[in-house]
Order: sequence, then structure tokens, then C-alpha cells
Amino acid sequence: MSNPGFRYSQRLDLRSGTVDMTHGSGGRAMAQLVEELFVRHFDNELLRQGNDQASFPVEQGRMVMSTDGHVISPLFFPGGDIGSLAVHGTLNDVAMSGAMPLYLSAGFILEEGFPLADLDRIVASMAEASRKAGVPVVTGDTKVVERGKGDGVFITTTGVGTVPMGVNISGDRAQPGDAILVSGSIGNHGVAIMSSRENLEFETTIESDSAALHQLVAEMVAAAPDAIHCLRDPTRGGLATTLNELARQSSVGMHLRESAIPMDEQVMAACELLGLDPLYVANEGKLICICTAESADALLEVMCSHPLGVQSAIIGEVVTDDQGLVQMKTRFGGSRVVDWLAGEPLPRIC
Repeated sequence: MSNPGFRYSQRLDLRSGTVDMTHGSGGRAMAQLVEELFVRHFDNELLRQGNDQASFPVEQGRMVMSTDGHVISPLFFPGGDIGSLAVHGTLNDVAMSGAMPLYLSAGFILEEGFPLADLDRIVASMAEASRKAGVPVVTGDTKVVERGKGDGVFITTTGVGTVPMGVNISGDRAQPGDAILVSGSIGNHGVAIMSSRENLEFETTIESDSAALHQLVAEMVAAAPDAIHCLRDPTRGGLATTLNELARQSSVGMHLRESAIPMDEQVMAACELLGLDPLYVANEGKLICICTAESADALLEVMCSHPLGVQSAIIGEVVTDDQGLVQMKTRFGGSRVVDWLAGEPLPRIC
């Protein structure tokens, strides 16, 4: 990825410079962008080798891999930005198999005219998130598209990790009688994004919950390796869509208790203002755990003892249901079906 043989007459202008087509041409300008911006922030032993791929040893166990594309507006929002989001999103997808993430790759599609200062800020945020998570970015790629043919910056990240021997966590393993847990208040990420959009701006102190969950997952797996059947992070489509996905995968139904679902008052107020159901609003730092009923209390204790799980709660149970319905007992004592959305209420927020 780096080109240590080149010497440049002047450094990149990271204050007022912009991305231009030469930054994607494969020549000296592209090499300079890679060295002075990407390698400077992501620097690690594997990346410095400068190859078109990264070679690394792996531990015993099953390998897992996940890829995610990130297109978000605005690029910077309360509690995060597209850079940290790109790291957390892929790390969490890997971790939901019970795996420990090992390495990341990152691909950037940049629009001509995009400010280098914003790109520098995004890459710095990615680097900080990956270092904090202990998972380095070891390879990547950059492409530049003509002005008007992109949306500033798109980022694709791929992560690889290993699942410990004996751990089998999958979306098709939920069983009638299992308990359903969530690791904290829902909807924070989506509300934080919406509050920052030009056409939706409203006052709130809510910040995105974007965070890497693999250490929380590791503690849960260590405490009950055989008891956890499913893990999933409820991102696009929120809690409701994710539970419908799991119900379909496992051919079961689910019963929820609305009063047990943790939710910040500001999230509820914002959703009421916008006419949205918070159950369908995106999250980026929460997980759903489906486990045996016997292990639920012990796992809940582990989750609540972790900084990213202090508001964890048991919110329902898995039931036998040939129709695969997710149903919920409301706060008012009634019952409703929590169905799939026919479409998205707003443009993508994760």
C-alpha cells in the first residue's frame, strides 16, 4: 500500500486541498495520498510491507469474514462519523458469530473535490477506532470518481476473525423457550443521525451508540459458551427487523414485553416527533442475545457488568409459531404484531 521509494516536492495540503482525479490515477499523486494520509494514520507492520495483500498467521478454530459498505449522511454526527462507524460495523458483524476479530481491510471511493481535511479527519477516526479495538487495518484500496458521481466518500470494510473451538452461534439456532436479551437502550444511533440532517435538525443530547462489541461478546462466550444460540447487532431496520430476521432463520416465533425494552426518553420523544417507531430505528453499539432460559440471568449479569451493557435487559422469549411472528405485549396491556417494514422510513443511517 505504501511507496517508500518516492520523494515529493511538497506535502499534501490537508487544510484546504481537495481530492482530484490524479489521486486515483495510480501515479505519484496517489502514492503520496496513500503515504501521507492513509499509512500515516493506519501505520502497522503488515501495512508497511506495501503489498497488494496482507499475509498473517491464524489461530486454531473456524475463520469468519464479513464485509460491509458504509454510505451515511451526514458524514460526521454526534458520537461518531463514517470512519469509526466503518470499523465498528464490521467488527461487530464478525463478533456476532462469537469470533474474536483479528484484522480489517478498508476500501475508499472518493469523489473529486472532497476536502482533504475531512478525509484526514475520517481516516484518523478510523485509525483511533481500530487501535482502541485492537484490530489493525492491514490492507486497503482507494478509488476516485468524477465530481457529481459520488457522495463525498464511501467506505467498505472487511474483517476476519476466529471462532473458538466448540462455540456455535448462528441465526438459525433459536429454540422455543430461549430468552431474548438486548444490551442496552435502542435507537440512539438513528436519532443522533437524524438530529444532524439539514432537513430534520432538532435539539437533542442523544449521541450515537457506535462501539465495538467484540470484548463484550468474548466475556459472554467465556461465561456461557454452550448457552448462547444467536447473537446479532440490530443495525439497519433496528430491533424489530433483526428479530424478524432471526425468527425466519430459526423458524420460530417471538414474544416481547414492551415495558422491558430499554429506551431513552429522548429517543422516544424524537421518534414521536418524527412519526417513527423506535423499534425500527438503527443501532450501532447494541446486540441481541438469544440463549437458553436457564443461562439468561447469569448472562444478563455479565452483560450489565460491562461498560457497553449496563442497561442490558431480558425483553422476551422464543416460542413455537409456524407463522414466525414477532409479537409484543404493549405497555397498555394489549398485543401487537411487530412486523417487517415494507420500506425504509428514512434514507440509510448506518
